[in-house]
Amino acid sequence: MIREQLNKISKEIVDAAYTVHKEMGPGLLESIYEYCMLKELELRNIHAKRQVIIPLYYKGELLTKDFRIDILVENEIIIELKAVDIILPVHKAQIISYLKLADKNLGFLINFNVDYIKNGIKRIVNNF
Repeated sequence: MIREQLNKISKEIVDAAYTVHKEMGPGLLESIYEYCMLKELELRNIHAKRQVIIPLYYKGELLTKDFRIDILVENEIIIELKAVDIILPVHKAQIISYLKLADKNLGFLINFNVDYIKNGIKRIVNNF
């Protein structure tokens, strides 16, 4: 997918997060925001899947443990959702690791437990 397409979808993701936050407000469980984001993206004709399993490889060997991406958009953009009081460095490290392990270039860390959603959205890139 070309950069322009990813940037266009990124704008839709951010707008969808604004819409979900406006509609639902802060203070709910992460899983609620996950379902709402999926619905909002669907309404925008953007393909997204929740709880996408990514196999875990170590030194080229497939391990029996895998990890889950909260939302994968258009098979290219990872969205990691949070509903926490404060985003910690480990949360950012988590999505950076997911981007590397899934070989993706772009992701969003979105914390819905904020008064203003603009303060809860972080765009994360990996060789983008």
